[in-house]
Amino acid sequence: MTVYPLTFTILGLEITGFGIMMMTGFLAAGWVMHRELTRRRLNVEYAADIIVAGVVGGILGARLWYIALNGGPLLSRGGLVWYGGFLGGAAAVLAQSWWKRVPMRFTLELSAPALALGHGLGRLGCFLVQDDYGLPTDLPWGMRFPEGIPPTTGQGLASLGITPPAGTQPFEVLAVHPTQLYEVAALILAFTILWRARRHAHAVGWLFAGYLVLIGVERFLIELIRAKDDRLLGPFTLAQAMSIGLVALGALLMWQWWRNDGVTVTAVGALKPPAEA
Repeated sequence: MTVYPLTFTILGLEITGFGIMMMTGFLAAGWVMHRELTRRRLNVEYAADIIVAGVVGGILGARLWYIALNGGPLLSRGGLVWYGGFLGGAAAVLAQSWWKRVPMRFTLELSAPALALGHGLGRLGCFLVQDDYGLPTDLPWGMRFPEGIPPTTGQGLASLGITPPAGTQPFEVLAVHPTQLYEVAALILAFTILWRARRHAHAVGWLFAGYLVLIGVERFLIELIRAKDDRLLGPFTLAQAMSIGLVALGALLMWQWWRNDGVTVTAVGALKPPAEA
């Protein structure tokens, strides 16, 4: 199957599928947190506070991480690294949590399902601009991206450090694993698990620890068939090394927060409903 990027122009402004899905992801994440705050009878406006901080910190962190690894201009179609976005967004959200006098563990707990859902929708945006695809494959669902970032040609794959199949011509378009769609499915599954577990009886923050484990496992596995070769740490790519770190941290926190420590969430700081503020 041959697929082309989703791009169009409105009043001279180029609109991409990635931009649409990234915005959709942030809105969906905000809606999920809004629902949970409503259930807990807390101030639903805190969801918007988290989204604003996450957008600014996440996009800046994702782009700066990419530039640190690959160089390039600050503004570009594609070129966002999830781990950079995760770290930048987390730093901004936690800083705001402190500023708004909201317990950080609760902010992490509230954000966990939303992060998985928003990330999944964002990966659909990667598919729509043909970024972050996988290795060449002859499976029936393999997809060709002649205008991908870069195109899935012999030359394009070689630029990513991937050796094309023997006999491949430089401008021959190859079918590759649509790893973006694999990730969409995995992340929606992670969201479903986290959303159903949000009424857990463990300590506050346990849900976020579970998110770290799920997201780390997902990314480690997908890296096995991603079209990239940045094995800076022995047999592991940089993303796999960080995935191992996330799984280890998540498992440790799940163990630490397994028993309910009696900490409860109350309407403090920005969590106070407007009538109580």
